[in-house]
Amino acid sequence: MKKTLFLSLTMSLFLVTHTQAQLKKLSQQQTFGTAASLTQPMSTLNGWRDDAHYIEVDPKDNRMYAVDIKSGARTAYTPPPVSNVNVFVKDKDVYIQYGKEEPKQLTSNSAEEKNPTLSPDGKYVAFTRNNDLYAVNVANGQEIRYTTDATDVIYNGWSSWVYYEEILGRPTNYRAFWWSPDSKKLAFMRFDDTKVPMFPINGSTGQHGYVEKTRYPKAGDPNPEVRVGFVPVTGGQVTWADFNEKDDQYFGTPYWSFDGSSLMVQWMNRGQDNLKFYAVDPLSGAKKEIYDEKQSSWIDLSYYGRIEYLKDKKHYILKSDKTGWAHFYLYTLDGKLVNPITSGKWQVTNIMQIDEKNKVIYFTARKEASTRSDFYRVDYTGKNLKRLTFGDYSHQVQLSPGSKYFITTYSNVGTPPQRALLDNTGKFIKSLGDSKSADFDQYVFGKTEMITIPTEDGYQLPATITYPTNFDPARKYPVVMSIYGGPNAGTVSNTWKGTGNQWWANEGIIQIAVDHRASGQFGKAGVALMHRQLGHWELIDYTTAAKWLKAQPWVDNHKLLITGHSYGGYMTCLALTKGADVFDFGYAGAPVTSWELYDSHYTERFMDSPQENPEGYKNGSVLTYVDNYKGLLRIMHGDMDDNVHLQNTIQLIDKLQNANKHFELMIYPGGRHGWAGIKTPHDRMERIRFYYQNLLNKPVPAELLK
Repeated sequence: MKKTLFLSLTMSLFLVTHTQAQLKKLSQQQTFGTAASLTQPMSTLNGWRDDAHYIEVDPKDNRMYAVDIKSGARTAYTPPPVSNVNVFVKDKDVYIQYGKEEPKQLTSNSAEEKNPTLSPDGKYVAFTRNNDLYAVNVANGQEIRYTTDATDVIYNGWSSWVYYEEILGRPTNYRAFWWSPDSKKLAFMRFDDTKVPMFPINGSTGQHGYVEKTRYPKAGDPNPEVRVGFVPVTGGQVTWADFNEKDDQYFGTPYWSFDGSSLMVQWMNRGQDNLKFYAVDPLSGAKKEIYDEKQSSWIDLSYYGRIEYLKDKKHYILKSDKTGWAHFYLYTLDGKLVNPITSGKWQVTNIMQIDEKNKVIYFTARKEASTRSDFYRVDYTGKNLKRLTFGDYSHQVQLSPGSKYFITTYSNVGTPPQRALLDNTGKFIKSLGDSKSADFDQYVFGKTEMITIPTEDGYQLPATITYPTNFDPARKYPVVMSIYGGPNAGTVSNTWKGTGNQWWANEGIIQIAVDHRASGQFGKAGVALMHRQLGHWELIDYTTAAKWLKAQPWVDNHKLLITGHSYGGYMTCLALTKGADVFDFGYAGAPVTSWELYDSHYTERFMDSPQENPEGYKNGSVLTYVDNYKGLLRIMHGDMDDNVHLQNTIQLIDKLQNANKHFELMIYPGGRHGWAGIKTPHDRMERIRFYYQNLLNKPVPAELLK
């Protein structure tokens, strides 16, 4: 019996080894995406023309086609002319262009216009100039000036930095004005940064250098004073919403009602644990409270897609995580709860479409598993919840305009993206594409798996792990752990990872990404554990994962590297100081090193102010644990980072030097919170050199140095 088993195992090993010997490894060009390998391009979906035709861009000729869902017949597609209206700034002035016509210049001024935005009726373009709000009449070029009091610290329709970064969002490009749906009014925010401390950012170019002066409120600092105003499109006196700008408060992105008769303003206290909605009359500025939510931890004011107004002009759908999990709720316009639409220990993500005739909501959620996205439908009442997608895949969905059909592009860690057409009951109609290359099975490559790592107190931390090519469990491999680590910002997903990880798989490095308990994988209930103690649970869970890895017989327990950028840089630095007994190497980009050095809105959401929570700030600071530092840490930072200031890295390296600790530092001149362009090859090669020198103990291959 033993002899037979031995012969069987020997034959199996021979067959596996023999089979793998016939397979090809991915080349450098294939792993870096410059040559075809495991996948082939599929067409790019560009929405739907109607319920019977979807729109795709063919990768072969880069042309746009409308495709019949029944026959598959393709016809050339040209977008409607109305979608081809473009307003833009050229040489500081505003232009408008219709389709392929010659652009028409609308303004002529020595000062630069910013964020030109066309009114819904197409008759006006609003913009800011020198921090004041303007519009121009498209037909006759008449310019209308709405505000006149702007200075270097007062901005009308242009965001203060902390609102741009943390509340209104980077996609706004600092725009803080909103057209009413009827094009008759503009709502805007006015910011007064007088009391906000100025932070200098020093540029090093030229003989004498220069200084950028940014009004940046750090934790505990005075915030900008904000007002919400309204102006008629034709100009005139500003009507101010009935709020006291002297109050310590925040305002979120506002929402116009369908007819422009009111503006829903999101208000939040400085402590960020009380959210209120006010319906504001743009003619009088009078406000009426219609919603009040309190949480013991915090409420995220920048929540994407929080409100969806219904066209019946009687209801809205609210997205809230007040139960510990993000769900949808149906409310009347005056703030009365009709009913929860979804519930349970899972998370909704986005509403895709609302069928008001049949009172059905189509939405995406992470319900079947927190690491993937699926597509669902549910009645307004919360009944008849149904998953419409299929299988153990993560789905990206595009729904037809009449919600009769949808297309899903789906994948998981072992399956390259595929595409299929389904109807709104979830019935599979037909396959539309497969990115898996014809010679996929002729390659040997590092396999990626979804795993979970248990904690001592019962969490199962989700992780994706990529094993080395031709993985041999009898060998010991170095490990790279890539993380971000911020609140509700998990990075682990059950999706195809491409070939970007395959160079290191070929070289014999294990690559893993792990999400901690407050990453969002366990709902707001998990995220709220971070309240007043950033860095605490994240490091506990990353340390648990590191210890689990080092306990595996196939891991070199002296070669575990952790790496991340921004919050991930913070966690990397914390791992090499507070967690230095477990982690061996760290590669940190643009790290926060002590939370009193970061901005007020983000930091206080989780930590409260330094005055309210001094112990939390001390315990969450990398600077507190410098004496514990060991291993080797490489820090990278842009010298003009206006988000996480270089000050963070300077304070850390000052303490490391004073403690006579060895580390490595790379400054990128002109770099902001990231660096690109001409610096990219250097950044990439520095990481490659670091990995080869410290994890692989061999020189960089000549082919990579070209």
